[in-house]
Amino acid sequence: MIRALVTGGSGTIGAAIARSLAAAGHHVYVHAHGQVARAESVVQAIAAAGGSAAAVRFDVTDAAATRYALEGLLEAGAVQILVNNAGIHDDAVMPGMSAEQWSRVIDVSLNGFFNVTQPLLLPMIRTRWGRIVNISSVAAIAGNRGQTNYAAAKAGLHGAARSLALELGSRGVTVNTVAPGIIESPAIQDAFPPDVIERLVPMKRAGRPEEVAELVSFLASERAGYISGQLISINGGMI
Repeated sequence: MIRALVTGGSGTIGAAIARSLAAAGHHVYVHAHGQVARAESVVQAIAAAGGSAAAVRFDVTDAAATRYALEGLLEAGAVQILVNNAGIHDDAVMPGMSAEQWSRVIDVSLNGFFNVTQPLLLPMIRTRWGRIVNISSVAAIAGNRGQTNYAAAKAGLHGAARSLALELGSRGVTVNTVAPGIIESPAIQDAFPPDVIERLVPMKRAGRPEEVAELVSFLASERAGYISGQLISINGGMI
């Protein structure tokens, strides 16, 4: 059984991705930092549906703690599917943005990507098969007021993924980035009321977490073995 790790697996999109990968027959590690109970709930739902999963807890911004946690997972063998989904918002227009707001968002999304991905690479390479999928955002492509930190962090993933895809292409490991647009979640209800969604999204609706998860699950499958280094938007035609 292939083992998968989904960082930020306690969130709306991360949970949907974890469920989709488990439904495809993989053992899924559902990662959380502050929301461990929610990660455990995702694991229970996967088990109830006949899947295999376990919750893991670590802070992706803490390189030493992350490496220690991952070494524990690697004792059972390589993690061959990695979904870098962890990320945070701390919005402010840049003239009023603090250095802490800038650094914190960069730290989770971009430094967290390195802290999680790098320790898993050599074990993955040795298997000659792997799938790495990074979750970005439409903000990294089109920009968004009040999110220069978030857009910078997520855009950084695009360049990193492209370069890593070149490094790993001959080893049977693909690296891709998925950029969701407005996706249904408790967090968007206030920020994107129906009239705003109708104005911004050509399809006149928010996307469903399961739609993002299906795309990620495909990219993590054998069928997507010739797709690498790509940035794929899923946003209802916004751009």
